[in-house]
Amino acid sequence: MEKVQKFITEGKERFVQELFDLLRIPSVSADPAYANDVRRTAEFLAEKMNDAGLDQVEIHETPGHPIVFGEKMVDEKLPTVLVYGHYDVQPPDPLDLWESGPFEPVIKKTAIHPEGAIYARGACDDKGQMYMHLKAFEAMNTAGNIPVNLKFMIEGEEEVGSVNLGDFCKKYKDKLACDVVLLSDTSVIANDVPSITVGLRGLSYIEVEVVGANRDLHSGVYGGAVANPINILSKMIASLQDENNKITIPGFYDDVEELSKEERTAMNQAPFNLEQYKASLEIDDVLGESGYTTLERTSIRPTLDVNGIWGGYIGEGAKTVLPSKANAKISMRLVPNQHPDKITKLFKDYFESIAPLGVRVKVEPHHGGFPAVTPTNTAEYKAAEKAMETTYGKTPIPQRSGGSIPIVSLFEEVFGVKSVLMGFGLNSDDIHSPNEHYGLFNYYKGIETIPYFFKYYAELKK
Repeated sequence: MEKVQKFITEGKERFVQELFDLLRIPSVSADPAYANDVRRTAEFLAEKMNDAGLDQVEIHETPGHPIVFGEKMVDEKLPTVLVYGHYDVQPPDPLDLWESGPFEPVIKKTAIHPEGAIYARGACDDKGQMYMHLKAFEAMNTAGNIPVNLKFMIEGEEEVGSVNLGDFCKKYKDKLACDVVLLSDTSVIANDVPSITVGLRGLSYIEVEVVGANRDLHSGVYGGAVANPINILSKMIASLQDENNKITIPGFYDDVEELSKEERTAMNQAPFNLEQYKASLEIDDVLGESGYTTLERTSIRPTLDVNGIWGGYIGEGAKTVLPSKANAKISMRLVPNQHPDKITKLFKDYFESIAPLGVRVKVEPHHGGFPAVTPTNTAEYKAAEKAMETTYGKTPIPQRSGGSIPIVSLFEEVFGVKSVLMGFGLNSDDIHSPNEHYGLFNYYKGIETIPYFFKYYAELKK
């Protein structure tokens, strides 16, 4: 391990420059205009996998964006780890809020990141965190110290729901066979408070449309006599939550897992400063479901949020128009025992039922995923815990995340194995937002820690 860590220390500057090259490619999977750039990113990764020493490096075509695979099979008697990550990124909009170009990575020092942070779309989610694994492998391979078999599967559609990953996993089940899946698409509580994610919320993502008249109308001539789709949509959305911010859809909470008082008390022991939280967001107060703390609201409780809403005239000046239609994108985060398909149907049935006469409602499901909880008494969790203890000097705290990674339940279904969610980002890294960034401390710490996970996992699996 001394040779491995020496290689990492000496290679830090190169590792950053390579990540910069990766971040400069705008691999936005949601926008067809970036299709060529998404492919360029897959080709870049395949080249770097070959350079690092992986074997059987392949770019697999899918009906959408390609999946990059590579492996290093050391000994069939050793345990096999499948490393998962994604190279696609969220759209950079709104561009005017970026302090520097979203695909022009720069390093800036901040109070949270005094050593500097890399600012670019995908820096933390997930190019930076995914690339840590490739550099960690390169270090082990160069030092001649790889204690496990390794497989890499890096996809290009995570930000659009991993729509083709399930079929790929089932088709290549034997090729991808493993004992555990390792991924870093999560966060730690703080740079001095390491943590391991042991729970994820599920997701139901929906787009709705409310249509009124067959064309836009003059609001003076028709206003007050014909339904305004924006007004109607706003009222319908507002009715989805009550005065206690509880979701009003009938049956929504039927399957929600309720934690015991002891479990809730334990999870609230995690370091959290509400005043700092509010200050960092520049808000006067938090808001959420009554009866729950902020930590509980963002992890063990389901949510319903409007992610985007549009309709009518939004250009310069005034235009007195009564729009023909209005649209919104809505996401619901789900907790254990909630089935995304069931929740989607409950939403659709209810939303259509509350539409008044005079408008037509269309509900279009996009993508979803199951919630997941991983145990803390397994060899893989203990290996991750010990690896973080080694590099951070502290025992990591198990915590549930508010985010969703639907593929975790997919891997368990197809491969019959658990995943280790060993991320190194921070919740304050502005993923999915303008000025996304990733600390140099976090990037290096991930590269340093990952080899120890493989070492301890191999030892615990003997």
